[in-house]
Amino acid sequence: MKFYNVQKLAIITTHPIQYYAPVFKLLYKRKNIDIKVFYTWGNYTESKHDPGFGGTIEWDLPLLEDYPYEWVENTAAQPGSHHFKGIVNPGIIEQISNWQPGAILVFGWAYHSHLKILRYFKNKLPVYFRGDSTLLDETPGFRSLLKTIFLKWVYRHIDHAFYAGTNNRAYFKRYGLRDDQLSFAPHAVDNNRFSADQINEVNGFKQSLGIAEGDIVILFAGKLEAKKSPGLLLNSFLALNIPHTHLVFAGSGKLEEELKHQASAYSNIHFIGFQNQSVMPAAYQLCDIFCLPSQGPGETWGLAVNEAMACGKAILVSDKCGCAIDLVNKNNGIIFKSGVSGELKQALKQLTLSKSSLSQLGENSRLLIKDWNFLKIVEHIESKIIGDMSAAAKG
Repeated sequence: MKFYNVQKLAIITTHPIQYYAPVFKLLYKRKNIDIKVFYTWGNYTESKHDPGFGGTIEWDLPLLEDYPYEWVENTAAQPGSHHFKGIVNPGIIEQISNWQPGAILVFGWAYHSHLKILRYFKNKLPVYFRGDSTLLDETPGFRSLLKTIFLKWVYRHIDHAFYAGTNNRAYFKRYGLRDDQLSFAPHAVDNNRFSADQINEVNGFKQSLGIAEGDIVILFAGKLEAKKSPGLLLNSFLALNIPHTHLVFAGSGKLEEELKHQASAYSNIHFIGFQNQSVMPAAYQLCDIFCLPSQGPGETWGLAVNEAMACGKAILVSDKCGCAIDLVNKNNGIIFKSGVSGELKQALKQLTLSKSSLSQLGENSRLLIKDWNFLKIVEHIESKIIGDMSAAAKG
């Protein structure tokens, strides 16, 4: 077996995204650990199709600057991060081994190559893991039993997991990880970028949409797909018919045409389409209430909630959002039972009583989310991995 450098951390993830690239950049900048990121989807300078958005998405933020990375050839027949066989890298083990890391950090196991990496490096190097799954969609039965057996086998291949929040921690515990195998590393967004004043852009939105000063704006931002339940929000909003209140959908997806048809007769319902990352701070700042009514299955965290909170907005989420238990309380918003239109309507009615009270809820959101930031993620990762590396070096 080759000699491995205990100061090196190989990070394995599918493709560059705006939620993790800043973490990699900060880890590399701090120089406490030498890192290299291995992107398993293949060269992301090529166009990538996102089935959820229903098209090819190219983010307009720099995601590959100021940290080292390597592309890994992906030979999957249908490349993508949306299915297990979409990430197939015949040369991944050799490519990682050639860099001679002292530890491995894998983001997500549900890809052919990622599971192969976990299995290969178990008992060869410390294997760390990051995922954000929850138990919120679990139902008892035979399939659940089989799933439990399988996932306990999967997680026996990791030494330590960095959990994103309360629901994610419960998931790891359910599938066999002990307390001493778990460290908190919060889910985060670029709080500073989202909180920067976008008043001119917001005014542009209001003018183009016909939103008057003093009107209340409710925003949904995300893929227009069944698991996020935008139709429930639309139906609840229509049923209430609250004066001087607008509903804005930012996003695209399979349900877009259906929702537009349903709302076509209403001048206070707006569809602004997919908005790239440079525009999203203004979209959030346009609203008074951010609503994520997800019903799942598969809504793990809901990072749009972090983004809206960084913008200082009141939050309305379903209990199927993984972040709800950690980020939403009576001081900054409301959690309603997923799929229950009566609860959603009651919450909307309560929140839209006073625009001034929404400002206070939003300020509470801004204060709460401050500690959910990239630096906290990096500090927790460094603390655990450096401690383990130091102990291994002494041993």
